[in-house]
Parts: sequence; structure tokens; C-alpha cells
Amino acid sequence: MTGSPSKRPTTRPDASRAPAVDRFGIQQDWVDADERAQRAPDETVARLRAVVGTPPEDLDDRAPLVVRPGAHLGLGPATVTCEDGTTREVGDDLPGDFPLGYHRLRDESGRDRRLIVSPGRCFVPEAQHWGWTVQLYAARSRAGWGIGDLADLRLLREWTERLGGGFLLVNPLHAVAPTLPMEPSPYLPATRRFRNPVYLRVEEVPGFRATDLTGDAGRERRLAELRGTTSVDRDAAWALKREVLRAVFDRSRPHEEADGELAAWRTEAGRALEQWAVWCALTDVHGPDWRAWPAELHDPDGPGAAGFAAEHADDVAFHAWLQWLLDRQLREATGSTTVLQDLPIGVAGGGADAWAWQDVLATGVSVGAPPDMLNSIGQDWGSPPLVPWRLRAADYEPFVQTVRATIAGAGGLRIDHVMGLFRLWWIPKGAEPTQGAYVRYPAEDLLDIVALESHRAGAVVVGEDLGTVEPGVREALRERGILAYKVLWFEDEPPEDWPTGALGAVTTHDLPTVAGLWTGSDVDDQLAATTMSRAAVESGREELLGRLCRDGLADDATPVEAVTAAYRQLARAPSLLLSVALEDAVAEERRPNVPGSTERDNWSIPLPVPLEDLVTEPLPAPIPLIDAGS
Repeated sequence: MTGSPSKRPTTRPDASRAPAVDRFGIQQDWVDADERAQRAPDETVARLRAVVGTPPEDLDDRAPLVVRPGAHLGLGPATVTCEDGTTREVGDDLPGDFPLGYHRLRDESGRDRRLIVSPGRCFVPEAQHWGWTVQLYAARSRAGWGIGDLADLRLLREWTERLGGGFLLVNPLHAVAPTLPMEPSPYLPATRRFRNPVYLRVEEVPGFRATDLTGDAGRERRLAELRGTTSVDRDAAWALKREVLRAVFDRSRPHEEADGELAAWRTEAGRALEQWAVWCALTDVHGPDWRAWPAELHDPDGPGAAGFAAEHADDVAFHAWLQWLLDRQLREATGSTTVLQDLPIGVAGGGADAWAWQDVLATGVSVGAPPDMLNSIGQDWGSPPLVPWRLRAADYEPFVQTVRATIAGAGGLRIDHVMGLFRLWWIPKGAEPTQGAYVRYPAEDLLDIVALESHRAGAVVVGEDLGTVEPGVREALRERGILAYKVLWFEDEPPEDWPTGALGAVTTHDLPTVAGLWTGSDVDDQLAATTMSRAAVESGREELLGRLCRDGLADDATPVEAVTAAYRQLARAPSLLLSVALEDAVAEERRPNVPGSTERDNWSIPLPVPLEDLVTEPLPAPIPLIDAGS
């Protein structure tokens, strides 16, 4: 998988009943993007049942209760130990003023279970705002190290504020393995709880000295080369950053200050951070896939991992320190402006989260999508899914930690493929994407957890609801204040008819830029990078051109004029959030990612304008939305 899937909305017939699901959560019968009834093969269902396993008979008696204040529990008298340590006695009905949060409930029979009390609705902004969609790695400055970083994000945020914008939407910043070569796709991270240190601005790290660069001619030369590259070279950038960061760490020894800020932060971060840091140190010795490590290291809580951590304590501390630095720099970069961080659908099977949560993730399957109008053979995204009943048995803790960590320090969340909270397309190992089946998830609980985390952080949430969306999904999202995702390239309705509760955009990272569509260069890009036929690609282009030219656009219009025309349409949308792709603002013709391609330099195409020029000079392509809001 080179990135998140390319998707478009599809119309589905209304349904008056819920889909039939077996006790394993498998939905064998479903309706495809062409509104045709489909049935997953019996062999697929049998294989998925073996992977899911049989849920314990008493699961419903010990799984978390996810409710709202005033809910009917029907459990009789019970004692709730609230997360603040206080206790409350409750009856069949939870009081209407019961505190929100993560509590423990013990009933008269002595059964103890988690009680999650949610407001049931996310934080929603009161007024309309526009903002930038940013591929941070691509937003390079002359002061950076060949890749956009958190200091560049700060520069973009300050520029956005001067222009009157209200938010930024960034690509996933989650970490991959710290080894080389680095995974280029932001949508296949090793973890969704920690961030990628390649985004650190090294000069702003406590303890850095200019001589860390100037004292080594080789480092100075490598930095000059990075700043002169025509594409983003993650491997070279990370190799140099890591070398200098480790030198700073070894000299300053920040982890040896028992009562310092780092020590306090590390203690508060707890077991999750320690597991991440140990996994990183292990990858340096044994490689980036824990499944290939010696068997004694497979258990993150076992004596093998503990012994390794003790023996390599400095290395573990180094990786924990990097996360502390990222937390500091991200908070400084975002300031008081909302930055929506993107939450990928899953993680790499050999990564840190998969290592930590082996008992919750499925083995022998990956998630993807069935065939649709944009991909006739379906898609396999390569991530192992969470087993629904095991997620419940784990008190939803993996999901809670994932959502909370992605929101942290930025104030916003975009959930990629939000339909995955309802059902996911599971593909058995060795099977084609067409041979998968849907497995359903406890969506009501998961959505209310998202609402609780959003409420606590004051974070706006956007659900990427592009693709085959079954009946009831958008209604459930709307009920909880999760904004829809409306994209000009996909919508038959003009922007003025879009809903208020949405983020509106012209394009996405997987789709053509306005300039690439208008010039036709995106057609050549797709043909060079995929096996799609020219007829299919050109047919898709004609459909998008029809939407671009709703207001009329002269055949000899320039790419800049085409960009202005597209955002003139978007400016008419009543949606609460309106997003401008930085690629469009600079009339870039190449999109960040062409789904289904492996040879193209996906996720490595920099903006053609250095940030210092972008934020001080007039925009190459006038954006009516920004002019109106300035």
C-alpha cells in the first residue's frame, strides 16, 4: 500500500433492516458500489471465523459499558469508582449529572467492568473557518533539512493566522520504524500513538550546539546536499538528524536528571512510551519487524524484552527523549490554532502497536476494500485489523489510546476511512481483495469514545466518509457532531448545497491537483505509474473537468485561472471547515500520491516554493476563499 485508498462517494439503496451478522461479527451478504447484492465465499467466511475465534460466553457481562449520563443500566445497585478516585452508588439508571470519563463499576454480584460515560457528541466549531491542507514533509523551508518539519508547521500556522485562517489539516505524523529504509507512506505507520522524529527541527532541541554541524565537514556537506534535493529524501534526512540528535543526547544526558521535565513527562507517559522506546531500540538490533525477532523477544512484557531494555537503557531513553522533544515542538508549532491530525486506518503488522497488542490484532488477514468504480480488483492496504470482540475484552484501551494520542497537542482529528468504525473488509492471507468479507465493529461504542475524547480536548473531528457508505453511517456521524468530508471532485451537488456539518475541499492527497487535472499532466502521471488503461484514466478526467467547469472556464485558461475557478466554487459552501490544498495554492501539477503505484515517488514530492517565499509573497494562485476571509 502506497497510501490511503482512492475513494469516491457512492449511492446506496435504503435499507430498513440491519445487515445479517453471525456470532463472529462476519457479514457474509453485502451490497457493492454498483448496488448489486454480493455474497462472500463460504471458504472466506470459514477462514475469517478461524482468525476471529470464538468470543467468550460471558463477554457481555464483563465488556465495558459505554453510556451517556442518564442512561438505563439495568444492573441493580452498583458502586462506581470514578477516575478521580471518588466513589458513587448508582441504581438501574445513571444520574443525569454523572461525570464523564473512564470509571470502574462493580455490581452486587461482584463483577467489575469499565464504565465509559460519554457526552455522545463531539466538539463542533461555532463559525466557519478556512484552512490549509498540508503534506508537512513537502512544505520545505531553506532552514530545514530537506524535509518539512515542526518549525515549518509553526511558520505555516503563523502565516495562516495572519491571513485569517482558522485551522490546518496535516498528513499523519505517526512514527515508523527508526531504521533504514524508512516507510514513506504516512498511512502505514508502526504506531498510531507516537510521532515521527524525522519532523524534529534539530537546531531547536535543548542542548544542540552549532558545532554539532560545523564541527564536522561531512555533516555540513550532507546537510547542503539535503537542502538542494529536488525530492524529499527521508532516509538521508533521518540518517543525519539521528546522528546529530544522538550526539546531543549523549553529551547532555537529559535522562539522568531524576527530577527534570523529561523525567516527569516520561513517568506520566507510562508503560505505552516505554514499550515504544524498547521496540525502537530492538529494531536497531533485530530489524523493523518484530515477527522476525528471536522468539524470546516476541512478548513485550516478557523477560527477554525486559533484559534487553535493561542492557540497552541508554538507547531506550534516547527514543523516549525523541518523543518528549516531538511533544514540545508540536505544541509550540500548533499554538492555539486547530491542527487536524490524520488517523490512518491501521498500522504495520511488524510495528510497535502490533507488537504491544498481539492479543487484540488479527493474524493472517489484512484490511482493504472490495472492488468499486475506481478499482475493479479491490484494494489491500496491508494493515492487520483489530478483532472486535478482543477489542471489547481489552476495555477498548487500544482504541482509546490511539484516538487520544492523535488528538494530543493539536486540537483536531481526521479519521481516515471512518466507515471502518462500523465494518472493515478483511482479506485472508494469500487471497485477492475480491475474496474478502466484511467484519463488523461495535460502532456505537467507538463513536461515543471519539466523542468523549473530542469533548475533553475541545477537538473538532472529521470523518472521511468517501467510498461505499452503507445506510445509517452518515446519520450516526452527524448525530455525534463528526463532520462529513465533501470533495468537489466527487460531488454531483454544487458546493452551495453541501451540508454545514462538513469539511469541504476541492481534492485530496490521492486525487489530481487542479493544475494537474487542467493541463492533463495527471493523466500521464497515472498512466506511467499504474496499469490503468488510457480510456479509463481519460474518462475519469472528463468527469472531474465537468465539475471544475460548473461556472464555465475558457479552454485557453491557465492553470492558475483553473485553481481560482475551483476555489471560487468552494467559497460558496456553507460547510464549517473549508480546506485549501497547498499544492493548489502554488499551482503544483503533481499530486502527493497515486494509489496503486509502487515505482512512483509517492509521498516525496516537495512544494516548488520554499516556505520563506510562500509566506511573504503573493500566492501564485489567487484563492477567493482566502481573499474573502482576509
